[in-house]
Amino acid sequence: RTRPSSSPGQSCRPTSFRLVAPTLAFVPRRVACWSLPTRQLATMGVSTLQEQHDVIIDTIKNITRGDWKVLVLDEDSKKIIDNVVKEDDILNHNIANIERIEQKRDMNPEMDAIYILSPKENIVEILVNDFERRRYKEAYLVWTGVLEPRIRRMIDGCPPAKQRIAGFETLSIDFFPRESHLVTFKDPWSFPILYHPACNGLVARHMKILAQKITGVCVTLGEYPKVRYYRPRNPLHEAAVLASHLARFVQEELDEYAQWNPNFPPQSSRPVGTLVITDRSMDILAPLVHEFTYQAMAHDLLPIQDGDKVTYHMVTNEGTPQAEEKDMELSDKDPVWVDNRHRHMKDTIDKLMGDFRKFLEANPHFVNEEQDTTSLNAIRDMLAGLPQFQEMKEAYSLHLNLAQEAMNIFQHHKLPDIASVEQSLATGLDEDFRKPKNILDQVVRLLDDDAITPSDRLRLIILYVLYRDGVVMEDINRLLAHSGLPQRDGEVIVNLEMLGGHPVRAGLKDVRPPQPPLFQKNTKPAEISEEYSLSRFETAMQTMLDELSKGTLDQTTFPYVKPPADPNEDLLASQQGSLRAGRPNWAAAGRRPPENRQRYIVFMAGGATYSESRACYEVSARQGKDIFLVTSHMLTPQLYVRQVGDLGKDKRTLDLPMERPTPGAPAWVYERPAPPPNPVAQRPAPGMAPPGTASPAGGPRRAPAPGGLPGRPVAPPTAQMSNMSLNAPLPPVSNGSGASPAPSDGGKPHKLEKDKKKRNFLGMKKSHKDKDKH
Repeated sequence: RTRPSSSPGQSCRPTSFRLVAPTLAFVPRRVACWSLPTRQLATMGVSTLQEQHDVIIDTIKNITRGDWKVLVLDEDSKKIIDNVVKEDDILNHNIANIERIEQKRDMNPEMDAIYILSPKENIVEILVNDFERRRYKEAYLVWTGVLEPRIRRMIDGCPPAKQRIAGFETLSIDFFPRESHLVTFKDPWSFPILYHPACNGLVARHMKILAQKITGVCVTLGEYPKVRYYRPRNPLHEAAVLASHLARFVQEELDEYAQWNPNFPPQSSRPVGTLVITDRSMDILAPLVHEFTYQAMAHDLLPIQDGDKVTYHMVTNEGTPQAEEKDMELSDKDPVWVDNRHRHMKDTIDKLMGDFRKFLEANPHFVNEEQDTTSLNAIRDMLAGLPQFQEMKEAYSLHLNLAQEAMNIFQHHKLPDIASVEQSLATGLDEDFRKPKNILDQVVRLLDDDAITPSDRLRLIILYVLYRDGVVMEDINRLLAHSGLPQRDGEVIVNLEMLGGHPVRAGLKDVRPPQPPLFQKNTKPAEISEEYSLSRFETAMQTMLDELSKGTLDQTTFPYVKPPADPNEDLLASQQGSLRAGRPNWAAAGRRPPENRQRYIVFMAGGATYSESRACYEVSARQGKDIFLVTSHMLTPQLYVRQVGDLGKDKRTLDLPMERPTPGAPAWVYERPAPPPNPVAQRPAPGMAPPGTASPAGGPRRAPAPGGLPGRPVAPPTAQMSNMSLNAPLPPVSNGSGASPAPSDGGKPHKLEKDKKKRNFLGMKKSHKDKDKH
C-alpha cells in the first residue's frame, strides 16, 4: 500500500441456568460466587498489545526521523505487525510504501528502506539479492528474532551489503499478543513436537525457539524475572523433564540478552517479577471439563475461527433487505466482548439485555410500549430495525447471536446433566464434598442418551478413566462400544499416558498407590447452593497463581533455576505487599492500577485453555498483580482431544513444519536483470546540442540564448524530482524537454499520465483538489 501524497501526519462462578421461551428465567445463584467485577478487570493498565505496538512504532519513528522511507516486510513479520498496528499508523510516520520482500518490486535507488524481517534463510537470500541489485539507497535492518550465525554470515559475506546497511537491530517481537494479558505463538505444532515419542530429535531445537520467543515477551514487558518451573512428583512419563529443560534454555537467553544490553532491564520501582514455566501435563483435565463462562463456552460450542483473527461468521440485519453475511471479529477492540468474556453466560445475557433496555429508556421513540424486551429473539428483531445505530447494532447483534446459539446447544445437548457428573469426576468429590457413589451408573446413563453428542461422550469416558486412575483396556473398549464410538478413539485415552495420566492398568491385579494431588483439595463442606455444585472444579493454574501471589508456592514442585539466597524472600515480599494492599488502593473509585504492580508471566507449553486465561485475570485483580499467560496456542476441547489422538500416529502423517523442506527464494530472485535498451541515434532538435554533449549537471545542454547566456532548463530540478516515481526504475537519459522522461522500450503508453498523478509525493505543492481527494 502507498501513502497518499500528503504531508506526514502525527473464581467462583454460578454455572447452572435454564432458558424458558420467550423469556429468560434462571435458577437462583450464589451471589458470592459471581465473576469478579468487570471494573476491576477492565482497569488493568499494562497491555501486551500496546507494548508491542509501541515497540514497533517507536522503532520506525527512530529510523525515519522525518525522512521518507520504504518499509519492507515478509509474510511472517507482516502478520506480527498487522496483529497490533494499523497500516495507516505506519504510513503516518514517514513511510511512503509498504512492500513485501517475497514479491517482485521496482528499483528505488534514491530512497532508503526499513526492513522488518523474520530471521529465515530464504528471507535473507532475497535481502542479499536486494543489496546486490542496489534496489534501495540505504537499508535499516530490523529483525523480529535472533539471527542464527550461519544466516548472519550470508549478510556479512555480501560486499554491497556493507556499503548499504545503515542500521541493524533485533526487536525480539516474534509473538502474537491476543489480549492485554494473553500472548500466543500461533504454533499448534508445538504440542506434537513436545509430546510425540518420535519427535525427540526435534525437541532441543524447538525449545531453543520457544526460549527466544519467551525471552522476547519478557524483554517487551521490561522484565528480567526469576525463573521457576514445574517438576512433577514421581513422574513416569518421558516429558516430565520438559519444563525443567525449557526453563534452563530461557534462563540462558535472558542472561545473554542482559549481558549484551546493559540497559536491560529498564529502571523500575516494580518488585522483580517471576516467570513460571509449566506444561500441559500439570493439568490434563482442564481442557476436557465444560466451562460456562462466555468466552470459554463460545469457543467450546460454536464454530469460531481462530486464524489471523478470531472471527464468528453470522448474518447481520437478518430478516431485512439489508441482510448480509459477515465475519465478525472477537478482540480487545470490542468493548462488549472485553466487558463480558469472563462472565458466566447467565450474567452475560443479563448484562446484554440490561444494556439494551437502558438504551431503549434513553431512546423511547424507538420502541413500541407493547413490544417484548424480555427475550433474546425479540431484542435481536428490534436491533434489526435500528439503522441509525449501525455500530452499536452490529456489536450487540454479534453477542446476542453468540449467546443465543450457545444457549440452544446448552439446552438441546443436556450440558447441565453432563456438567454435574463431570464435576464429580474432575474433583473426585460429589456436591457434599464426599467420594461420589454410583458414579459409573451416572456415566453409563449419559452414554445411553441420544441427546449427548459423540464428542461429549468421549470427554466423559476420558474423565471417568482418569478419575479411576486407570482401568483395564477391555473396560475402555466396552465403554466405547456402549457409546457407539469407534474403537480408534481408545488411542486418545491411551495416549494421555504421554502427558502424565494413568489411563490403563495392565490387569485387575495391577494395584497402584493413590497419586497425591498436585494441590491440596478442599474437602470441607461449604454452604453453597445446588447450582454452584456445577462449578466446583478449579484449574491447577488458578491454585498455582494464588499460591505464587501469596509467596507460598511449593519450591520442591516449582523450584527456581537460580535459587534465591533467602528461600523465604517471596513470602516476605508478599506479606509486605499485602500490608500495602490494605491501604486505600487503586481499585477505589475505579482508578487505574499503579504502574509498579509486580508482574508474573506463566508459560504453558503444549497449549492453554480459556479457563486458564480467565484465572490469570481474576487472580491479577484479586491479588493486585499483573499476570500474563503465554502459550504456544489456545486449546479448545475438540483440538485437545484431536492432538492427543495424533500422538499415536506415524510422525510422517503429521506434516510437521520443522520437517518440511526449507523454502527457497522465489524464482525472480535468480532472474538476470534485463539489460538497458540500446540508445537510438536521433537528429538533435533545433537549438539543442548533440546527444553526447552534456552540461556540467549531467543533463543535455540547450543552444546559447541571445546575448550569449546559457539556456535554462524548462523546469527546475525540484520539479524533476517531484515527477519521479518512488517505485519505478530509474528513467533512461532525458529527452531534454524538462517534462517526464520518455518511456523505455518496455514502458507503457500511459506512463506520463501515471507520473503526473504521483507528483508532489515528497511534500511538494499540491492543489486543493488533490488534497480533497486524499
